[in-house]
Amino acid sequence: MDLHRNGTNDSCPSSCGPLTDYCIPDYILKPDSEPVIVDNAPSCPVIVFINSRSGGQLGSGLIKTYRELLNEAQVFDLSEEAPDKVLHRLYCNFEKLKSNGDLLAIQIQKSLRLIVAGGDGTASWLLGVVSDLKLSHPPPVATVPLGTGNNLPFSFGWGKRNPATDQAAVKSFLGQVKGAREMNIDSWHIIMRMRIPQEGPCDPIAPLDLPHSLHAFHRVSDCDSLNVEGYHTFRGGFWNYFSMGMDAQVSYEFHSERKRNPEKFKNQLTNQSTYAKLGLKQGWFAASLTHPSSRNIAQLAKVKIMKRPGGLWEELKIPRSIRSIICLNLPSFSGGLNPWGTPGTRKVQDRDLTAPYVDDGLIEVVGFRDAWHGLVLLAPNGHGTRLAQAHRIRFEFHKGAAEHTFMRIDGEPWKQPLPKEDDTVVVEISHLRQVAMLANDPCKSKSVNDPSSPSCHGHDDDESNSLEDEDEWEDGRKKFGAAATFKIPDEVDIAHLS
Repeated sequence: MDLHRNGTNDSCPSSCGPLTDYCIPDYILKPDSEPVIVDNAPSCPVIVFINSRSGGQLGSGLIKTYRELLNEAQVFDLSEEAPDKVLHRLYCNFEKLKSNGDLLAIQIQKSLRLIVAGGDGTASWLLGVVSDLKLSHPPPVATVPLGTGNNLPFSFGWGKRNPATDQAAVKSFLGQVKGAREMNIDSWHIIMRMRIPQEGPCDPIAPLDLPHSLHAFHRVSDCDSLNVEGYHTFRGGFWNYFSMGMDAQVSYEFHSERKRNPEKFKNQLTNQSTYAKLGLKQGWFAASLTHPSSRNIAQLAKVKIMKRPGGLWEELKIPRSIRSIICLNLPSFSGGLNPWGTPGTRKVQDRDLTAPYVDDGLIEVVGFRDAWHGLVLLAPNGHGTRLAQAHRIRFEFHKGAAEHTFMRIDGEPWKQPLPKEDDTVVVEISHLRQVAMLANDPCKSKSVNDPSSPSCHGHDDDESNSLEDEDEWEDGRKKFGAAATFKIPDEVDIAHLS
């Protein structure tokens, strides 16, 4: 591609600048192409990944517009090519060109930024691939909200409404990407291990097709260090949240219905309306035969936490009425709500709780009794039942408590069969590493190292909406109605790949 295809004067609005700031020449993207000489290296080179199946027809429209504005070879449809293959090819070519003294390749790799357009599951898929690369300076990621909840984009200032697809809107977004700041966030490793059942399956059951987040949640190989003889072990990761219980069940039904009848899910408003109806149907607003009390969290599993690295495991008491438990890394859940909130002075002193930072190595554990309890989040300073902040958390399922449970990672749900004859099913979540995101203002996510981040102190109004125990809830309820991603082995130096 000729970087001057659109002309040096073909510029965006003042915040965007010339399109050549974002374009990457063919020989960087295609290993067999001839090198070209350009006057200046692009100041904000981008690789764009778009899920054409997200947002009704918006995904396809975005692909068309980005390819009109940029080099077609730097815009990828995730339904046609997986990001692991794209980035594998790109970074191997970077190393080859750098070894030949190509200064342009060095500059582009150093300033490269990624854009991903899709739902939270799509964004998590790309984050997983970037994390697996284990680069010394991984490219930061900007997220375009094309899903239903859009918690990841909303957490970093990219909004939660589906975007326009015209050239002006895309140029404006490119300008925001250029001006965005990098922010590191924690990533979390999840392991699920269970004894091989005498009969029946134990693999995660996804809604018809395997969700993107489950691409990295797969059974480990026999030679994996995590493998234990006589057990099935699955592993994966997440960046926003892991949830289990009633909310995951409603999400599972929504995804299954959308897979069966995609023509009914053409826009964000319709999707959200359908989601609410399924919540009513599944009993999320009231007790239901579809979710008996025997499947509440306390009856289903014993929960243990490790508060700090190297600490001791301690049992976490879960109120009997909790029907959903959420392990939350970012301050956005269910379309922008913040289940943790900001603990007041009393909570800080009595329970050693802090504000929810995205890079402090701690995950917030929140419980919900039903959707009426969730309405507390709509009130000022409202939040769910704060259970703990932890560096690691472990779920040990009771023998015969249920035939299955529902789980969800970053918006993508599945139904998990549970063996009946043994109580050795374990799900463990632990801090893994960090990945770089691009943050736009105003940004809801806060860093523990940012002096502008809110202090926990001085927020005593928070206490009025705490509903932290059973007695408070009794009063309160009267008021409130993975195919594996590409991964370079630890022992392989990426500089020697060809």
